[in-house]
Amino acid sequence: MSNATTLVLAHGAGGDMNDPLLVALDASLASSGIEVVRFNFPYREQGRRAPGSQTQSEDAYRQIADAHRSKRPLFLGGKSYGGRIASHIVAAGHEVAGLVFLSYPLHPPGRPERLRDEHLGGITVPMLFLQGTKDPFATPSLLEAVIARLPSATLHRIEGGDHSLRVRGRSQQDVVTELTTAIEAFVG
Repeated sequence: MSNATTLVLAHGAGGDMNDPLLVALDASLASSGIEVVRFNFPYREQGRRAPGSQTQSEDAYRQIADAHRSKRPLFLGGKSYGGRIASHIVAAGHEVAGLVFLSYPLHPPGRPERLRDEHLGGITVPMLFLQGTKDPFATPSLLEAVIARLPSATLHRIEGGDHSLRVRGRSQQDVVTELTTAIEAFVG
C-alpha cells in the first residue's frame, strides 16, 4: 500500500473506531493507496457511550494527527461528531491538507436554529461534506447555505442517505463505493 495520503477518520458520538461504515471505507480506500487511521476517543476507551469534554476529544484527535504528520498529505475527518472535532482543531490552526466529513452534524435533530457552523468560516483548507439528503442532523437547504459561504467547501450528496449514510434499496458496499470515489477525487 502506498502511503501517499493519510486520512484520519474519527467515529461518531455513539460509535467507536469499528463502526461498520468506517471499517468498510478503510478497506475500500486502502485499495487506492489511501491509508486510513481510525481511533477511539478517550470516552470510548473508558467504556462510556457519551462524549466527554470537547477539549478532551480535541486533544486526543491532535495527538493522533500529530503521530501521523510525517505521512503527507494528511487529511482529517470523521463521521458526525468525529468530523466536527476535526473541524474544530483545524479551525484552531492545526495544519492539514483538507477535511472529510461523513454526515457533518450541522444541528441537533429537530433543532435547525442551533447551527454548529460558526467556526467553519475560519477554515481555509478544502473541505468535503459527504451528506445524506435525509440526515436529520443537516437540513439540506441549511447545509447548502452554509457551504455556499465556504469558498473551500464541496458537497457530495448521498441521495436518500440517513445520518449513518444508509440508503433504502442500496447496499452498504454500493454506498461505500460512491463515498470512496468522492474521497479519492477530493484527496487526489
